[in-house]
Amino acid sequence: MESFFLILMGFFIVMANVIGLVFFQKKKNLYFAAFIILLLAGIFGGLGSVLALFIIRDAFAVFYGLNLAYYLLLNSLIVFLLAILVTIINKYHTC
Repeated sequence: MESFFLILMGFFIVMANVIGLVFFQKKKNLYFAAFIILLLAGIFGGLGSVLALFIIRDAFAVFYGLNLAYYLLLNSLIVFLLAILVTIINKYHTC
């Protein structure tokens, strides 16, 4: 059962990044992609909590969703920091 939730966590993280990539390709804005991943952290965290509650049927299963949301928040932070770095590099090269 534990490996199922680890695979599910990896799936949610990959899906959030793929959805962020699709929005980046549409808008050409890395900050918007980071914001989408930030929103998906809450959505996928809640979805993971509900799914874990349904499968495990224990109140502590909510912490799985919180853990998933934490990893997605870190992912969003990394994308946001990369967006800042890309902006700084672009400003440096245009000067």
